[in-house]
Amino acid sequence: MSTSHTTIAPRLRRAAVAGTAALALLGLAACSSSSSTGSSGASASASSSSAASGAASGAAISGKVTVFAAASLKKTFTELGKEFEAAHPGTTVTFNFGGSDTLAASIVSGAPADVFAAASTTTMNTVVSKGDAAGTPVDFAKNELEIAVANGNPKHLTTLSGLTASGIKVALCAKTVPCGAAAVKALAAAGVKLTPVTLEQDVTSALNKVELGEVDAALVYKTDVQGAAGKVTGVNFPEAAKAVTTYPVVALKGSSNAAAAQAFAAFVASPQGEQVLTAAGFMAP
Repeated sequence: MSTSHTTIAPRLRRAAVAGTAALALLGLAACSSSSSTGSSGASASASSSSAASGAASGAAISGKVTVFAAASLKKTFTELGKEFEAAHPGTTVTFNFGGSDTLAASIVSGAPADVFAAASTTTMNTVVSKGDAAGTPVDFAKNELEIAVANGNPKHLTTLSGLTASGIKVALCAKTVPCGAAAVKALAAAGVKLTPVTLEQDVTSALNKVELGEVDAALVYKTDVQGAAGKVTGVNFPEAAKAVTTYPVVALKGSSNAAAAQAFAAFVASPQGEQVLTAAGFMAP
């Protein structure tokens, strides 16, 4: 029994030492694995931060942006579109210009668009109330009316009341269009009742009537007269200050390119956008 006890004891001690060594090795392996995992996690975190930084810097902005904009914005927005594309290589900006009310109706009916720029807060509210705006619209410009007449003003028209003279043919925008709604306010402020020979669906069409000689005058925006320099003459009238038009812009909820839509809307309202707009005759918002 004594011999048996002496033989077993050393074996037990060696087993215990071996077990302790094995545990130590496992611990080292675990530490090594933990260290490796921590390093990998830090690397992934750094990579994520780098990606977020790249997106924030505008690197992620690319693809097509479809902008629905009021007809009076055609010249300035075409320029802004080119500047935006230059600032964000890989983007393409396309436009659908027209009467703000018609564009708003198309948007709420599901027309594919990324950004809406209207010539009226009332028209913009149509889109907002239907839940189609991705955020709060931002006012980016204002505009006033002028009387557009043929070059040199051959009829010598100087006031709104002069538009009511016998034989004078006048074009107005339909009252559902922002330029038409502004004309209604201006005429009311002047106490003038005017019967136009035509009601147009956007300001560009009204101005074209003057350019083509089909009418003697039209109530359009100052920016449209400035944009048609050499083709028409603009006549200021005091009541225009009573009918100032405000332009809001917003990215749309149904956009297929939300990042670019938000970026373009912000670009329009930026100092760079304002510079282009004021150069074209728009007033600051």
